[in-house]
Amino acid sequence: MAQPDSKKIFFENLSGAGKAIAVLTSGGDAQGMNAAVRAVVRMGLYVGAKVYFIHEGYQGMVDGGENIKEASWESVSSMLQVGGTVIGSARCKEFRTHEGRLKAAHNLVQHGITNLCVIGGDGSLTGANLFREEWSGLLTELVEQGLIEADAVQKYSALHIVGMVGSIDNDFCGTDMTIGTDSALHRIIEVVDAIMTTAQSHQRTFVLEVMGRHCGYLALVSALACGADWVLIPEMPPEDGWEDKMCQKLSATRSRGTRLNIIIVAEGAIDRHGKPITSSLVKDLVVKCLGFDTRVTILGHVQRGGTPSAFDRILASRMGVEAVLALLETTANTPACVVSLCGNQSVRLPLMECVQMTQEVQKAMDEKRFEEAVRLRGRSFENNLKTYKLLAHRKPESELPVSNFNVAVLNVGAPAAGMNAAVRSAIRVGISEGHKMFAVSDGFEGFSKGQIKEIKWADVGGWTGQGGSLLGTKRTLPAKHIDKIAEQMQKHNINALLIVGGFETCDRIKQSASGTKRRVFIIETMGGYCGYLASVGGLAAGADAAYIYEEPFDIRDLQANVEHLTEKMKTSIQRGLVLRNENSNENYTTDFIYQLYSEEGKGVFDSRKNVLGHMQQGGAPSPFDRNFGTKISAKAMQWVTKKLVETFRHDEGRVFANGEDSCCLLGMRRRALVFQPVVQLKDQTDFVHRIPKEQWWLKLRPLMKILAKYKTSYDVSDSGQLEHVVRNRPKESDASVAM
Repeated sequence: MAQPDSKKIFFENLSGAGKAIAVLTSGGDAQGMNAAVRAVVRMGLYVGAKVYFIHEGYQGMVDGGENIKEASWESVSSMLQVGGTVIGSARCKEFRTHEGRLKAAHNLVQHGITNLCVIGGDGSLTGANLFREEWSGLLTELVEQGLIEADAVQKYSALHIVGMVGSIDNDFCGTDMTIGTDSALHRIIEVVDAIMTTAQSHQRTFVLEVMGRHCGYLALVSALACGADWVLIPEMPPEDGWEDKMCQKLSATRSRGTRLNIIIVAEGAIDRHGKPITSSLVKDLVVKCLGFDTRVTILGHVQRGGTPSAFDRILASRMGVEAVLALLETTANTPACVVSLCGNQSVRLPLMECVQMTQEVQKAMDEKRFEEAVRLRGRSFENNLKTYKLLAHRKPESELPVSNFNVAVLNVGAPAAGMNAAVRSAIRVGISEGHKMFAVSDGFEGFSKGQIKEIKWADVGGWTGQGGSLLGTKRTLPAKHIDKIAEQMQKHNINALLIVGGFETCDRIKQSASGTKRRVFIIETMGGYCGYLASVGGLAAGADAAYIYEEPFDIRDLQANVEHLTEKMKTSIQRGLVLRNENSNENYTTDFIYQLYSEEGKGVFDSRKNVLGHMQQGGAPSPFDRNFGTKISAKAMQWVTKKLVETFRHDEGRVFANGEDSCCLLGMRRRALVFQPVVQLKDQTDFVHRIPKEQWWLKLRPLMKILAKYKTSYDVSDSGQLEHVVRNRPKESDASVAM
């Protein structure tokens, strides 16, 4: 566990006593907003501040009255999994006027509110910053009008603003992801997967229109995640003559036996001259030129609907906690900030700098500086576009380079969603590099048996959305068949191997308890000795406890947790949730914990247990897994190509790759994909338990406990991350609280 040092600020010194924080949602709704509101409320209460809801966004702030209500711990119970925003959002023309902002200031002062957390888009955040800048002048006017006392100007001298971006378009510069984007991608991919089955049945072409009036992120990532034939986005309009090129592409794929075509259009798509490219225009073009049976599907507000994804719940929860910490640390001279996600870290950035950069993107598009617009969108957007172009558009055989290298791809270990997307990406990038690509079935075991065959571009069509491993995978380690594997490598002249593998849900359960008798669910998750699924799943589902191997627990911890839940269930709370990683403790088994809770909860609540098992590995891959698998595999194949070229000896016609960097693991660190020699990983790995010695996600553990109102000691690092310091126990005085 992390230990404090001189650079860290102890949380206990960040008191919210005497402060009032208000939270509002503004602009279009986005899945995950409620998780952010919940985190702001509970973190605010945790530090001793008063917290208020402002209902109906800025309109509620202007109207005041019942729109501004004090929040309690219980008032945000059971809202984590709810889509939209339960405190409401509304457009407010009046707030854009000086008179409207004067009314809003009066209403805030009446409640002693000088800390404002705004969840919305760039327009909402810009309005908040203007409000902050005018604040002292507005108070002076209120004194002159006799609406507030003169001493209130000094008492409430500064308004502190922290923003969180809630926007499904992911159109705000300065953050890798905005709240709601991942959930919107889930809705889109669900529709695409459903459409693909009917399209294949009838040999149809579907034109899918997704949201994105000014930003093509949803369209681009959806196209990458489903292997769409064509995508149209506002940041990078197609070259003149795109109509013929698109029809040629669709015709070519049909001629190779493909039964469906998918075209994705962002609602703001334009051509090089600024003329809109609508979904109906694209449909008419395909019908006229090719005569294909073509249908249009416009998703519209379906993309905003439904429950938030696990990613959005965690993102919003982390941002909400960070927003409260930012408000506690702000001073009168601190500029308004926005909480952003940067390389899996919650960071604070100057609000108006991010707004201005976002506006620069639109300016670049208006001035037809499209390459600049793509660059301003950020490195992730740029990489998505490059990867899509690389995988979607097949070059003619005559234009492909000839490398004379043979590369094999195989899956090892347990099947995982996204494996097929990674294999598809590797095969197509390898072919684009001029390599002869081979697929190995059934991992190293199949390799030893000679289950190897050449695989072509078209062979991996439609693989992106498939769950499991289409190549087949086994847990067999290579050492068992090393001689036979070497023979097969020599027989097929394999120069390089790309291995995709490992070290070799709770909402529905919670809903079943709603409206019935009080019930606690004990859920066992997979993960071996790694508690990631239990910890992050617990944060996403609002669990009361999550038992993991990395954080040892004993009978006293179990007793404290049971007492916590028992007291809680004596109130109006209907359900509790406890997660246990499968190998967290050999003696405190899932059955033991279930029996303990059942016995101690008699007369107060019922207990149920559920072992999720291999259903966690099943189903279609998420948009993130499809996208990440595709991009990381493309990067890996490009690295393989580079190494093959570097180590090839022309005089002998052979590859000599004996350095430690000839066998690397590719993974994500912060915002970068990093290749690390496998031999260097020895010192960082616990081989007995097959986990890293240091787990980055342990820093998220305190969040779950804080939001379940446990007493936990942690500190705040320079990057704003919460870091664990000591073991924790529930507060005795805080036992009867809502989750």
